[in-house]
Amino acid sequence: MGFLFGRGRTTKAVGDAAEDAALAYLQEAGLRLVARNYRTPGRGGGEVDLILRERDGTLVFVEVRRRGSASHGGAAASITATKRRRIVFAARHYLMRLASPPPCRFDVVLVEDRLTWLRAAFGAD
Repeated sequence: MGFLFGRGRTTKAVGDAAEDAALAYLQEAGLRLVARNYRTPGRGGGEVDLILRERDGTLVFVEVRRRGSASHGGAAASITATKRRRIVFAARHYLMRLASPPPCRFDVVLVEDRLTWLRAAFGAD
């Protein structure tokens, strides 16, 4: 997977490639894309990288994290409490648009040497 994240690419291009890889992986596992890069309006809001639906109807809010080095704890360590709050905030904003919100969960896909899918990685607390 290293070829996706080669030298000379912008941070955005590297992030987009990580999201593309995560999306392909999750779709191969049977999830269906609902939305990508969902953002709340205004400053200080939140963003959800991927929103997918499981076959059973569960809505899955996915944070994709990539780190080139594990020197600061790797990709998983970069999902701080503040980052989780912003993801939950964006998810709640998204769910307000639905007449009847389905069951949902928060997953994380770590893109390092390989892809790691963490289902139900955190809650909405």
